[in-house]
Amino acid sequence: MKIHKLTAMHVRIALKKEVRHASYTRTENDTLLIRCQLDDGTVGWGESLPRDYVTGESIESVWQHIQELASWKWPNEVTSVEEIDALINGLPLSQPPEKRDCFGNCVRCAVELALLDAFGRSVGEPISKLIRQHAQAETISHEIAKVRYSAAITGSRLSKVRLRCWLFRLAGFRTCKVKVGFQDVSDRSLVELVRGIMGRKCRIRIDANEAWTLGHLAERLSQFDGLRIESAEQPIPHGQIQDLDGTRGRWAIPIMLDESLCSWSDGQIAIEKQRCDAFNLRISKCGGILNVLRLARLAHDSGMTCQLGCQVGETGILSAAGRHVAASIAGLTAVEGSFDRFLVKDRLTQEDLTFGLGGLAPALSRPGLGITVDETAVERVLVKELTVLKSA
Repeated sequence: MKIHKLTAMHVRIALKKEVRHASYTRTENDTLLIRCQLDDGTVGWGESLPRDYVTGESIESVWQHIQELASWKWPNEVTSVEEIDALINGLPLSQPPEKRDCFGNCVRCAVELALLDAFGRSVGEPISKLIRQHAQAETISHEIAKVRYSAAITGSRLSKVRLRCWLFRLAGFRTCKVKVGFQDVSDRSLVELVRGIMGRKCRIRIDANEAWTLGHLAERLSQFDGLRIESAEQPIPHGQIQDLDGTRGRWAIPIMLDESLCSWSDGQIAIEKQRCDAFNLRISKCGGILNVLRLARLAHDSGMTCQLGCQVGETGILSAAGRHVAASIAGLTAVEGSFDRFLVKDRLTQEDLTFGLGGLAPALSRPGLGITVDETAVERVLVKELTVLKSA
């Protein structure tokens, strides 16, 4: 495919409700979109969400990277997924010495998705099929017709938690993540409430969002004894992650890394240092679908499990990307995302990608991401844009 034009867009996406966890409270997102137009008029889209407390990126640092890429010599033609992969991981993004190597993953993700979407459309194949054909998917590839999403419980007001739990139970959800670590509520009481309503068969995970420390970790985890918790996500701050060295398999509740698992090197070090039992993979923080694929393969080859996470306030572009990954990688313990209609005020796709009853949603079979972006809707939330590449 021959790239005619790449355009970067900073859009501001409002949420329908305030979303709160131990690390942050959010009512809107500053989101990066990339629009890739080929010389035959085909258009592909990419999206990512910068998170300072995850990859160290802000919308300002993302825009600085975009400006750097505007002066870079882009290839005139890309002919395979492997070439897209090499291009993304070779992007010349400035790297301040105090930042981790995941700094820049926001741009990598959005550009990669736009290129994959355009490429899939140009060859008439959905991204899920392109994923399954990638060398990294050799031992972890599978194909499913429906994806089952997890419920998510966040907030410290028990009355609202009770209502959400009943809604999720009546809707037939089988798995659920509970945000813990709030100062104004007992974690035990919160999870007991969720377990009581969701029932014994529901698979429950907890996410502390860096709220605890190693010195109190045993005590914190023991308070969930008898509640059959499948994993505890990012229990301590990334800045203290070395404290988990040598603890793999130590705790009754398996430890899952999130904020500390954003790059290939993060995954390698976590395995080498025996820091965790599982990975939480998120497309935006990991730098795109293909890097997620690598990390999933790394986890599989190391005898670890992984789930596919999401970031609060993803629009239909990232929701579609997550759907393709979830339909293509075997062994995911949970899949998060596709809260579109329930959370995002500004829908950017003509399709509603929100999950249905039981968290079920069909795999996407149309070429590329399989969605149609409403460019009028994009214009309504646009803050600024920059042409990164335009061929003669």
